[in-house]
Amino acid sequence: MEKTQANIRAKELRDILNEANRRYYVENDPVMSDYDFDMLLKELEAIEAQYPELITEDSPTQKVGSDISPKVFMAAGKTKSKEFEQHPHKYPMLSLGNTYDISEVEAFAERAAKGIGNAFTYSCELKFDGTAICLTYKGGKLFRALTRGDGTIGDDVTENVRHISNIPQKLTTPAGFIPTKDNPQPWPEEFEIRGEIYMPWAAFDRLNEEREKDEEQPFANPRNAASGSLKLIDSSQVANRGLECTLYHMLGEDLPFTTHEEALDNASKWGLPVSDKRRICKSIEEIEEFITYWDTERKTLPFATDGIVIKVNELPYQEELGYTAKFPRWAVAYKFKAEQALTRLVSIDYQVGRTGAVTPVANLEPVQLSGTIVKRASLHNADQMQLLDIHVGDYVYVEKGGEIIPKITGVELSMRPSDAVLPHFPETCPDCGTHLIKDEEEAKAFCPNQTGCPTQIKGKLVHFLSRKAMNVIAGDATVDQLYNKGYVWSVADFYDLEKEHLLTLEGWKERSAERFLKSLKDSLKTPFEKVLYALGIRHVGETTAKTLAAHFKTLDAIMKASREELLQADDIGEVIADSIIEYFADDANRDTIDRLKAAGLKFESEAAAEKESEILKGMTIVISGNFSISRDEMKALITANGGKNSGSVSGKTTYLLAGEKAGPEKLKKAESLGVRVISEKEFMEEILRFAQNDSGEAQNDKVKVQNDESTSLQGGEATGETDEFTGTLF
Repeated sequence: MEKTQANIRAKELRDILNEANRRYYVENDPVMSDYDFDMLLKELEAIEAQYPELITEDSPTQKVGSDISPKVFMAAGKTKSKEFEQHPHKYPMLSLGNTYDISEVEAFAERAAKGIGNAFTYSCELKFDGTAICLTYKGGKLFRALTRGDGTIGDDVTENVRHISNIPQKLTTPAGFIPTKDNPQPWPEEFEIRGEIYMPWAAFDRLNEEREKDEEQPFANPRNAASGSLKLIDSSQVANRGLECTLYHMLGEDLPFTTHEEALDNASKWGLPVSDKRRICKSIEEIEEFITYWDTERKTLPFATDGIVIKVNELPYQEELGYTAKFPRWAVAYKFKAEQALTRLVSIDYQVGRTGAVTPVANLEPVQLSGTIVKRASLHNADQMQLLDIHVGDYVYVEKGGEIIPKITGVELSMRPSDAVLPHFPETCPDCGTHLIKDEEEAKAFCPNQTGCPTQIKGKLVHFLSRKAMNVIAGDATVDQLYNKGYVWSVADFYDLEKEHLLTLEGWKERSAERFLKSLKDSLKTPFEKVLYALGIRHVGETTAKTLAAHFKTLDAIMKASREELLQADDIGEVIADSIIEYFADDANRDTIDRLKAAGLKFESEAAAEKESEILKGMTIVISGNFSISRDEMKALITANGGKNSGSVSGKTTYLLAGEKAGPEKLKKAESLGVRVISEKEFMEEILRFAQNDSGEAQNDKVKVQNDESTSLQGGEATGETDEFTGTLF
C-alpha cells in the first residue's frame, strides 16, 4: 500500500476503532464483535509498522480503551465524573495482546525464551469475560477499588464493589499462621490485586428476562451487563445483580513471592477469590493442550470465558521482559472464536409486549449451542429482518457471540430452498387487529390500542404486580384467570377484589385467597417511585421512575408538569417527556390514577426536603449544564437553602447557575436580561462557608440578607448580628 493510501486507511481505522472503544467501554453498547475489532486493529498495526510516521497519540494501538465516566467537575486537585471520583493507578493498568492463531502463541513463547535465556514456566489461566478491576488492600482491609479507566486513571467504584459478595472487606488469617515482630500479618501492609468482575449466566439470564418484561433493551452479553452494573449510581442495587469476581494479578512494593503462582496461592489463603482453573505449563505443547481442553469445556462453565491467558510465571523474568506502551511483553491472550451453529428457520412469530411493541421471534429447528439447546432467537424488528434478507425455510447462522443470548447473524444463501418464503411484517396487531404504527425515529412497530389489546392489558397487569413494582404474590397464571373471568381489566381493579371473587377461580382455596388479598393490602406501603414504575408508562423504567419521584416529589406535580419542566429532570429526554404527557392526557389512565389514590396507594415521596438554611430565600435560580452532582441534587440543595428553582431565564431570575456545557440559549438570554451567571464552584464555596459559620457562632435566623441593591447578593455583603461572616456570596 502506498503511503497516501495508507494514511487515508489509517485515519479511517483510527476513527472506527476509537468509536468502537467508546461504545464498548463507556456506553456498554458494542457495535462490533471482539473478533472484528481485533482484525481491524491488526490491520492498523500492520500499516503503522510499515509507516511508523503515521502513528498518532490517539491511535488505539498506543493506548487502552477507556471506561472513565465523563468528567464534569474539577476542584482542589481532584477530578470527578458525574457519578464517580477518579484516582490515578499506582501502577499502569494495561491491556493484553490478543491472538486467535496458535502460531502467534508459539511466537510469543519463542520471544519470551529468547529474552529470558534461562529455564522458566508459564501460568495458563482462563480469560474471564467481564470488566477489569483493581483492588487495593491496606492493613488487610479493602481500601479502594478502581476501574481500568484509561490505564492511568480509573473511576472509584469502592462502594459498589463492597456489595459484591465474594470480594472480602477484610482478609482472612490462614490457619497455623504465627505472627512475629518482623511478620505481624500474613499479607503485605499494602498491595494491589487485579482481576475481573463478571456476571454468571444465571444472573445474566435473570436480568435480561426482567429487562425484556419491562421492554427495556437487554444487555448484549455478560461483560456489558457486569460493566453497567458496576457503574450503577445506587450502590445498593449492585447486590441484586449477582456479580462475582476472580482475581489474577498481584502488585506491590517488595512482595515476598518469586512466582505468579505463589502470589495467587497466598491470595487464595487470605480469602481472595482466585480461579482454581489454572495450570503451570513447561512447554508450548502443554499450553496448546490446555487451550484445546478449555475450548470445549468452557461451554459447561456457569460464567462466560473468551480465551486463555498465558503468562511468564517467574516474577523477576516478568520484570526483565517489561512492557510496550500498551501491553506487557510477558503475557498474551489466546481468544476463542465465537461458537456458531447452522439450523433451519421454521417460522416467525410476532409477539406483542405490554407497551404495544411488536417483536419478531424466529422459531428454529433445535440446535446445540454453547451447552444449551436453542429453539428460538429474536429478530428484533422489521429493519433487521430486511437487513438479513431472511426467508422462512432458510438455513441461518445462530451465534452466542462472546457467549451472548442467541441471535441470528446471517443466512446461508447457498442452501436457500426454492420454496423459501419472504416474510412480511404485519401491518395490524396479531392480537387485536389494530393497525400498527411506527415512528420514523424508532425501529419497532407498535399497537396503539393500549386499553383494548388483550396482550397489552395482561402485560400491564403482570407488570403492576411484579416484584420490582408492587411486589404482589401473583404471576401470569393468576392474571390470566382474573382477566378471563372479567374481574380485572385495569390495575385499579385489583383493589376491588374480594375473597368471593377469588374463590370462584379454579384451584383457589381460602388460604390462597387470603394470602393474595394480604399481599395486595401490603402493597399499599409501596414507596412512590415503585408505584410510579408500576403504572407501566412507556419508556419509564425503574431508574427513570426514581428520577421523576426525586425531582417532582408527587404524582400531581408530574401530571401538571409541562414538557419543558419534565425535560429539566435528570436524564429525561424528549421521548420520555412526550410519553409521560401522552400517558396522563388519556382519560382512562387518569381515571385509573383516581381509583388507585382512593385505594390508598402512595403518590407522594416521603423524602420531603428539610430546610438547611434561608440563605437563598427570595431568590429564583435557573440551573443549566452538568455538575459534579446530579441536577436533581443541585435543585434539592437550592430548595433546602430557601431558594426557588425555575426552568427558564426571565426578568425574575436572580441567577443562572451554569455548569459544564450550559445551554447557549439560556446564557444568551441571561446576558440580554442582565441576569448574573455564577459557577458551581462559587455556589458551593459560599454554601459551604455559610454551613461552616452556621455550625459555629452563626445561626440561620441570625443571618440577615438585605434586599436593596447595595447589600444584595448581586455584589454586596451579608452581615450577621453576632458572627463575622462578611463577603460576596457569589
